[in-house]
Formats: sequence, C-alpha cells, structure tokens
Amino acid sequence: MYRFLFSSKWLGYLLLAAIFATACVFLGRWQMDRRAETLAEINRVVSNYSATPIPFADARDQFVRLDPEREWTQVELRGSYDTAGQRIVRNRPLNGQPGYEVVVPFKLESGETVVIDRGWLPIGNKTPGRPDSVPAPPAGKVTVVARLKHTEPELNRGAPDGQLASIDLAAYSAQLGYPLLTGAYGQLASETPPAADMPIGFPKPSTEEGTHLSYSLQWFAFGVLMFVGFGYAARQQARNAAIDAEDEAAAADGGTGPYLHDGSNAAPRRRPPPRQGRKATAEEEEDAILDAQGF
Repeated sequence: MYRFLFSSKWLGYLLLAAIFATACVFLGRWQMDRRAETLAEINRVVSNYSATPIPFADARDQFVRLDPEREWTQVELRGSYDTAGQRIVRNRPLNGQPGYEVVVPFKLESGETVVIDRGWLPIGNKTPGRPDSVPAPPAGKVTVVARLKHTEPELNRGAPDGQLASIDLAAYSAQLGYPLLTGAYGQLASETPPAADMPIGFPKPSTEEGTHLSYSLQWFAFGVLMFVGFGYAARQQARNAAIDAEDEAAAADGGTGPYLHDGSNAAPRRRPPPRQGRKATAEEEEDAILDAQGF
C-alpha cells in the first residue's frame, strides 16, 4: 500500500521535510543559546549592579583584563578628572533616541589612569554632529563610584576632533599620548562632590528574559509538524490509491449495477417470470422483453 514512498517523487518530499526540520532544529538551538546568554547577563546584573562598591586595589586586575562575571561590579575610585582629555563617543542611542556618551580620563591617586563614562547627551540643535553642550566634570579631588564595563572593539571609521567612534581604550590611549588601563572602563554611578550639571545617567539594564524560549519551542514544533504533514499526505495518497484500485477491479468485472456498502458491485435485480397457466399481462410481457435485452 505504501510502496509509493520509495518512488523518487516521495523520497524527494521526504528529503525536503528532513532539510526543513533540520533548519528548524538549528534555529531553535540558536534561540536557546541566545536565551542562555541573556540569562547569564541577567545574573550578572542581579549579582553585581547594586552590590557594595569594592576599592580600586581589589579591582585593579579587572581594569587590566575584565572577567565577564565581574561586569557591572561597582568600584570606588579616588583621584581627579583630566578635563583636557574629555571626548564624546558618537552614535550612542538611548531609549531609541540618537546621541553621544561623554568619556573622561580619571587619574587615580595611585598614578594610574582609567576611563569614566559619565553619561549620555542628546544630539544638538545648534551645531550638526555635536551636542549643544558638554557638562564639565567636577574639578579637584573626586570620589567616583563606577560600574565595570568591557572595552569596545575598534571601528574602522573616523570621528571628528574631540570625538571617538567607540570606547576603544587602546585607541583612546594613543590619542591622549599617555597610558590607560585598557581592560575595562567605568560607567558612572555617582561622584562626590557632584557636578553642577550632569549628562543623563544610564538606566539599569533590563532583567527581562525576552521571547527566546517561546521562539525556540515554536521552531522545534515546526520541525515536528513538517513530518506530521508528510505522514498525513502519505496516508491520503494510500487511501486514494486503494479507492482507485477498487474502481479498476469493478470495471474489469464488467459490473455496472449499484455498489454495496463495502464498494463491491452488486448483482442486478431480476424480475420474476410470469406465472404459468395464464396469459401474461402486457406489463409482464414488457418486463420479459427488457430482461431479454439485459435491462
């Protein structure tokens, strides 16, 4: 009944179903991997974002090479801002709005220098390509609490004077002409004394998992449904082939009468012969003629 499945046509259908299902599994696993990354990021935010700040001495190695599990850790720093080295970073959207971020070198009491991202500024209305104004950091000795963030990769595009294409600390250090700790920078949480005017602070990262799990389950379901559809199509093909075979068998037997409930051809009903000993009626003679003619 299902021998047709070994035909080139149905083997081709099976191959297409297998390819589609494999693609669905791949996409489902990709969504699961993205979910795992999201959950790891959420765990870092929950564990580190609001934890008690640690001193620079305990976090120095993180500014040299940041452990991913220590991202968002709060660090307390003491020193002063190098206002002359302040830069704005281009193309930094916040809540769907285009803008800039303000980065400033921070010279520590130990003599080393780290970079502090002080916040976000919207695009300006006065001068194209620049914010209308950049708030200056507080002068003199400052105590800063900042959250650790990874350095960013270099982008193969230029930037106007006083601007950076990304927070690539190595390139920033070369531009300044003196060494920076280039493994991480600090995203400002607070500074004492506070400045009179501040860039817009960064919002807390989202701790919502998103839709990765539901998307992955949908892709896995699509892969299974592809084989369910293939099986249904094969079953319908087998049923249609069985019906066609019955019709051909009935035609070969030469029967044209009505069919029984099981699909077989019923024998034609014969009319009874006229009774002996009396003259046949006109109706019986007509029936006899029809019988003789095979009706």
